[in-house]
Amino acid sequence: MTTTETALPRAAFIVRRAPGQTSAPELPPSGHFINGAFVPGASADLLDVFNPSTGAVLASVAAGTAADVDTAVAAAVAAQASWGGTTPRERSEVLHRIADIIEANRAVFERLEAANTGKPGAVAEDDVSSTIDTFRFMAGACRTLTSLAGGDYAPGHTSVILREPVGVVGVITPWNYPLLMAAWKLAPILAAGNSVVLKPSEQTPLSTLKLAELVAGQIPDGILNVVTGQGRTVGQRLSEHPDIALVALTGSVASGQAVAGTAARSVKRVHLELGGKAPVVVFPDADLATAAAGVRNAGYWNAGQDCGAACRVLVHESVAEEFTRLLAEEVGTLVLGAPDAGDDVEIGPMISRQHFERVKEALAEAKAAGLRTVVGGSALDGPGYFIEPTVIADVPTGAPIASHEIFGPVVTVESFASTEEAVKRANETPYGLSASVWTKDSGLSFSVPKQLDFGTVWVNAHLVLANEVPWGGFKGSGYGRDLSLYALDDYSRTKHVMVNHGA
Repeated sequence: MTTTETALPRAAFIVRRAPGQTSAPELPPSGHFINGAFVPGASADLLDVFNPSTGAVLASVAAGTAADVDTAVAAAVAAQASWGGTTPRERSEVLHRIADIIEANRAVFERLEAANTGKPGAVAEDDVSSTIDTFRFMAGACRTLTSLAGGDYAPGHTSVILREPVGVVGVITPWNYPLLMAAWKLAPILAAGNSVVLKPSEQTPLSTLKLAELVAGQIPDGILNVVTGQGRTVGQRLSEHPDIALVALTGSVASGQAVAGTAARSVKRVHLELGGKAPVVVFPDADLATAAAGVRNAGYWNAGQDCGAACRVLVHESVAEEFTRLLAEEVGTLVLGAPDAGDDVEIGPMISRQHFERVKEALAEAKAAGLRTVVGGSALDGPGYFIEPTVIADVPTGAPIASHEIFGPVVTVESFASTEEAVKRANETPYGLSASVWTKDSGLSFSVPKQLDFGTVWVNAHLVLANEVPWGGFKGSGYGRDLSLYALDDYSRTKHVMVNHGA
């Protein structure tokens, strides 16, 4: 160990908690939302929903069955017949209405999302703001669809290209961004004229149910249906249902493989946004302080529970020690706590005890392998499922902690000797969702992103998103695009109509 290594700071993290009792969030009804109303499930079984900051039960929701999915799909099929025939302007007005409802109830959604996920206030606020913008963007985008111009492409025949709804879309959303990921799917799906049956994560269904509660009676009945329950039951039925034309999932690679395998039997379309292990390639000419600050934000946002998190740094060997020192200083200033413990709280808990144990196991494996923990590296005392923000340095090529998605507040640091090695090492991951490049060299800023096998590559930034540009991955990260006009393309189908002039 070098002198520089021993001098690196070791932060002493604590979990900040609210000094007194806080008000409970406004909970939604616990039934399924089908055809514009909440209804009881076919089974009386319930699923507990927990507050990860305390480990306490927050609410209970219906444990959906295949029969519940069938009822919801029947409602969606009936509603889609008229909804799919509306004009873009009419659909736009409905999406604006949804955005207005969320805006009017912003505080309700922020409190509910924070309680159900443990998100700090700033993260919950950003989620709600982004959700509103997603609906507003798609409200405009659905009125500006472009396609091949009509014309005579064969002698004596005029061709017209139509974009049509696909029909009923089954949606499965994850626990890390419950409201926002629902919006990423719902907005383009509805904008394209489809109806929806959505299964939120059984761990974080509350904000989606609240959205359904608030839009009831304000949008056409049956175009939005929500069935709560386990993936192996509700998700499985969505994937196999003969009246569902497309299944869209944001989740793990294993979940994506299961959905795609089931959907293949009926040859239905699948839209998958899966995991990630985003490399952060730092060249020697980069502004190291800015890069370290960027990783502090993008690596630990939402406690690292983000598929695009800046979790794997590849830094040139000539500046590796300096960058590691700067990153350690940045990460050491992060504030952990419950969402109601102050506006300056930046990192909340892991979503569940099960996930908490998975992250702990990954850290224990890194320690057993002799890897150097620079900051953090441990779980914190409960209640709640808190992990220290962690930096692990000098990670060798192929180390499991640098190749497997941890989905927690853990960033690894590796070094490289050449541009060719950096590109090769960055691309070795089975994921292909996102990456970033940090350099002042204009040549590198254009050439390296073209060589990286990822759906989004930032230069001198990371985890910056906008509704106007697409989000989606390559390789094990799935296929299909969220956000932008590309999402509208994914949730519609192309029909060619050719008219013979002489007939």
